[in-house]
Amino acid sequence: MEEKNYLNDIKEIKEMMSRSSQFLSLSGLSGVLAGVYAIIGAIYANYLINSHQYQYITLESVTFKKILATAFVVLFASVFTAYLLSAKKAKKNNENMWNSTSKRLLVNFAIPLVAGGIFSLLLLRNGYYGLIAPVTLLFYGLACYSASKYTVRDIRYLGITEIILGLLAVEFSGYGIWFWVIGFGLCHIIYGAMMYFKYERK
Repeated sequence: MEEKNYLNDIKEIKEMMSRSSQFLSLSGLSGVLAGVYAIIGAIYANYLINSHQYQYITLESVTFKKILATAFVVLFASVFTAYLLSAKKAKKNNENMWNSTSKRLLVNFAIPLVAGGIFSLLLLRNGYYGLIAPVTLLFYGLACYSASKYTVRDIRYLGITEIILGLLAVEFSGYGIWFWVIGFGLCHIIYGAMMYFKYERK
């Protein structure tokens, strides 16, 4: 009987340590919605590209500015949705949204992501348009992998998937927008749904 109690105590201690070292309030539904936003944005961007009157899209063109604005809208909507749903999940579980673990997660996620964003802007300025899709997928994958040690393991696999897609996008450079649809759209929907059914649905 005492041995059973010891085992239960050890199990509870391990669960407490896991909760303190991992941010578990990340919402799977926010991933699904981010994927939906990305697909809608990609469809609109593809429409802009196909309706562009000239052969090349320059940085000064109205088409490019609309595509860039679409990307920022998708990014803002995804981040805002993730914050709202994660905060709701944290409140439901009586957890603190902003703690030392969530801050470490944010830092480890932001460093590769910001570096990738700056690198992408430098590529744009120098005319390496074909590398934008691979670079954004690669650095986003690295950001997910880097942050995964502070949250659920599924984020690590999402990161690895994004890295592989980024490498493939280098080889098939003419299909960047479709790799975006797969990486930022379908992968988010699939992994978000997996996280929801695995950790949230009861």
